[in-house]
Amino acid sequence: MAKILVTGAAGFIGFHTVRRLCMGGHEVFGFDNLNDYYDVSLKEARLAELAPFANFTFEKADLADRAAMEDLFARWKPDIVVHLAAQAGVRYSIDHPHAYVDSNLQGFVNVLEGCRHTAVKHLIFASSSSVYGANTKLPFSVSDNVDHPISLYAATKKANELMAHSYAHLYALPCTGLRFFTVYGPWGRPDMAVYGFAKAIMEGRPIEIYNHGDMQRDFTYIDDVITGIENLLERMPAGPPPYQLYNIGNNRPEKLMDLIALLEKETGREAIKTLLPMQPGDVHATYADTADLERDTGFKPSTTLAEGIKKFIVWYNEYNATGEKAG
Repeated sequence: MAKILVTGAAGFIGFHTVRRLCMGGHEVFGFDNLNDYYDVSLKEARLAELAPFANFTFEKADLADRAAMEDLFARWKPDIVVHLAAQAGVRYSIDHPHAYVDSNLQGFVNVLEGCRHTAVKHLIFASSSSVYGANTKLPFSVSDNVDHPISLYAATKKANELMAHSYAHLYALPCTGLRFFTVYGPWGRPDMAVYGFAKAIMEGRPIEIYNHGDMQRDFTYIDDVITGIENLLERMPAGPPPYQLYNIGNNRPEKLMDLIALLEKETGREAIKTLLPMQPGDVHATYADTADLERDTGFKPSTTLAEGIKKFIVWYNEYNATGEKAG
């Protein structure tokens, strides 16, 4: 069993990662700054779910705080780091650029330095399908050129990939980057489409549908994402340099209107639809080529959108029935 540090432990993917690793018997450390980008009560509820695990240690800390990061790495000395903390959101980056510089650039340097100075055996870090920008060749492959991001969020994630590559080259730090494709599921983020649409439909409010509904996304169920991470923990890139990128997507783009139809089916309510033009920073379609992941680990995400939405709505109803805020 390994000592594993998970950054962003109170976040959506971070929470599920911690839970899976704890169930697997690993010694897991985690931190999160619990910022108010979305409802903090949801983050606190996730942490409450993790509290019973005796093999999990949590501290509140900010990724961009250099001294705090140096202290955490020095005390915890992890074998493996799963770096999931970041300022997320394409649209939010349009009006709040400094939040992305602080967390995604300065914060990532702090993680890289922590890994370097404590001889971490493997850094797995979150990138994003947004790095593909306005690419039109589908499916998106990790071998594609991604030099034309169309949002600052995407630019910071591309920068993370380049920074990790340089550390892999200079310090032989094994780094694996994961380009996540529209992750959804129980305990999901309220700022993302699945959660936001479900909440509005349940409350009888209109949902805003961009590009008049003509959009496709490679929706990826959270359990598939976590299995992908778990399969890569001990699979350090060989190199040189020891660096690897993978897409983690469902390898199947879905029409946005089909997603809405599934939400209507599972909630038993009809959505009030407001059709709007394409938003700055958005892309028409995402579609992950997952052949590399399947070749190297034998795993390919497989949860259908219908299965995933059913499970999400079950969780959503249970969560709200407890009297908690839904975000």
